[in-house]
Amino acid sequence: MIRVGKIVATHGLAGDVIMTHLTGKKDWLKPGDALFIAIRKDSYIPYFVKSIKSSTNSEMILHFDDSDSVEQSKKLVSREVFVEESVLAKVVDDSPLLWIGFEVIDAHVGSLGPIEDIYQTAQQWLATVRYKDQEALLPIIEQTLQRVDLKQKKVFLELPDGLLEIYATNS
Repeated sequence: MIRVGKIVATHGLAGDVIMTHLTGKKDWLKPGDALFIAIRKDSYIPYFVKSIKSSTNSEMILHFDDSDSVEQSKKLVSREVFVEESVLAKVVDDSPLLWIGFEVIDAHVGSLGPIEDIYQTAQQWLATVRYKDQEALLPIIEQTLQRVDLKQKKVFLELPDGLLEIYATNS
């Protein structure tokens, strides 16, 4: 599963929630799709989308099938939201979110291991990999991204000189 966002607030009294998301598109989710909400670590509960009232490239107002009160919705606030890869693949075929699990190959160092997670900041995407037993954040920007091999599930980067040394010296 792929982490796509977070429930940030309730909306109204009918059980609606506001979800921020990282997809960069507003039409990727459809009524009937399942979102998986992390109630506890590594415990994902499916919630089926009944309706989408408002949608932007970064936020949605959602109503779930089994959520009819603000009290039920409050339990979901601040929880991370995940989705099966197949839901995103229909409309977000070029998103770095789909690269979770891909092997990162640096032009100078070689294999850095699999991408554990992807984050979006205001300026760029960041990939998380485990390097020298530490979490390393790698920028996925035009200057570093060489290519992506979807068939082989590999992301080829040319990282700035000295970036990986930061993680090597702190171990």
